[in-house]
Amino acid sequence: MSKETNTYIKNQSLGAIPNSKGVTFRVWAPHAKKVFVIGTFNDWNKTSTPLFNAKNGYWSRDVPKAKAGDEYRFLIHTPIDWNIPPLSRIDPYARKVTNSKGNGVIYDTKAFNWDGGKFKMAPGNKLVIYEMHIGTFNVKINGQPGTFDSAIEKFSYLKELGINAVEVMPVAEFSGNFSWGYDPSHPFAVESLYGGPDAFKRFVKSAHEHGIAVVVDVVYNHFGPSDLDLWQFDGWSENGKGGIYFYNDRRSHSPWGETRPDYGRGEVRQYIHDNALMWLEEYHADGLRWDMIVFIKTIDGNIENPANDIPEGWSLMQWINVEIQQQYPGKIIIAEGMHKNPWVTKDVGAGGAGFNAQWDADFVHHIRQSVIACDDRSRDLGEVSKAIEHRYDQDAFKRIIYTESHDAIANGRARLPEDIWPGNADSWFSKKRSTLAGALVLTSPGIPMIFEGQELLEDRWFQDKVPIDWSRVEKEHGILEMYQDMITLRRNLSSVTRGLSGQNIHLYHFDDGGKIIAFHRWDKQGPTDSVVIVVNMMNQNLDDYAIGFPRFGLWKTRFNSDSNKYDINFGNHPAPDVEAHEEKYDGLSYTGKISIGPYTVVIFSQDK
Repeated sequence: MSKETNTYIKNQSLGAIPNSKGVTFRVWAPHAKKVFVIGTFNDWNKTSTPLFNAKNGYWSRDVPKAKAGDEYRFLIHTPIDWNIPPLSRIDPYARKVTNSKGNGVIYDTKAFNWDGGKFKMAPGNKLVIYEMHIGTFNVKINGQPGTFDSAIEKFSYLKELGINAVEVMPVAEFSGNFSWGYDPSHPFAVESLYGGPDAFKRFVKSAHEHGIAVVVDVVYNHFGPSDLDLWQFDGWSENGKGGIYFYNDRRSHSPWGETRPDYGRGEVRQYIHDNALMWLEEYHADGLRWDMIVFIKTIDGNIENPANDIPEGWSLMQWINVEIQQQYPGKIIIAEGMHKNPWVTKDVGAGGAGFNAQWDADFVHHIRQSVIACDDRSRDLGEVSKAIEHRYDQDAFKRIIYTESHDAIANGRARLPEDIWPGNADSWFSKKRSTLAGALVLTSPGIPMIFEGQELLEDRWFQDKVPIDWSRVEKEHGILEMYQDMITLRRNLSSVTRGLSGQNIHLYHFDDGGKIIAFHRWDKQGPTDSVVIVVNMMNQNLDDYAIGFPRFGLWKTRFNSDSNKYDINFGNHPAPDVEAHEEKYDGLSYTGKISIGPYTVVIFSQDK
């Protein structure tokens, strides 16, 4: 096995590369004795087009007759004494395949027309992310998954909602017709049923035209395990394991099978590096979200057990993240860590992994628990307060906060309205408390994320064969409007709530008996900047309730989640503007009296 390295092993690209003289084929197969390329350009002749040994395990050849659109495979001959028939393999670097069990397709990565102005993603403090699964987001044909083109049809809807970033669940080619995407068979190929590489480029281009960034979910903690031509790619393996692309000892084991890549082998490090940068370079994606990096850092997911640590996994992430930051400044790199590890988002120079942000497991857990509880008295405002205030490295925007995600609402876990009252997701209680949680996502410091259909009160747990019910746009138009209003405030689109994109928070009012909290968000403070959020987590109306305010004068009500414009069954309890006068309260210099409805969030700010 070669020594861990971050240097380029070969200064030339691997795969099938069209050029003015035909196509150059290059592949890494260090244990092969002979390698042939077969395809439509040579009538699949098994011996007519041998590749030449380029040393160090690489094989290469220029083929004048080959062209973009031709199908192809590599035919790998192993040593005679291995007694293995020639191995027909899809190119590991294939950008396009006919399907997960089919053939590679020669693809010209430079042919797509990206004309138009250059898109610039909003900075992290102004992002609102929408997690999307292409296969279920906008299904047009019953029994078939959605496609990139069908998803494009909903970009105007997302723009009106206020979303300015989508995180697409993995779109690399997977086995079968339906999948979450976390089982990549061909990591460089874009899922054929979704439309393939050109369709994904149309998706990104259209997103940018609508002012929406695209973050791609990538899976490097394992590959496959199904339809995986990388497995024993050139015939070699040890201990019956995966061969050159994988660990062949106990480090191979992951929750998804024995297919953890060998992060210590230079060629495999290069493979993952090239894949990560491909999404940014060739597809103009605006960032990456790495799936479950704890299984890149460790064998068993236990970061407290040094015996199972994989140090080369950590260094791989560092290398790639530094490369992205240097070559593509302004892109966002997100980790799913889920272990509250602050080193994930520390700078590489300090020993961290170098991610810009990580999913905050504590937020989703504590906020969901707080609104699911049936008994108001059992709501733990201490945990809610910690969830609101938490941050990594003193930076509020190094965390992604949410109450619904593909993991949080699947595999037996329900959508939040259904969790609140099973079988009665359309109930007053489910609507009130789930939208209260949504308001906390969009007012707490962090990068907020909602999952597809959350804004429609979608009640079915996530499955890859169950599409979003778009009839709910009409049925739950009020809830949709509520999310639009909250996102408008979160992004300061009305220029009166700048503080919601600021670093600063002071949770100053805490009434555990009455289940009331209030917190102040600000960037630089002052009119149209300072924002006060009041949260009532109890089934009670409150009138003339005193809380502190950070400034003197009139505080205008910008949002009242109890408004019956959001649902005819909401109480529409008044939440009038508040005149704060000089009287110390809650440790602040000014006091005002508010009114608020049950399970309600009210947002205040000042004009002057």
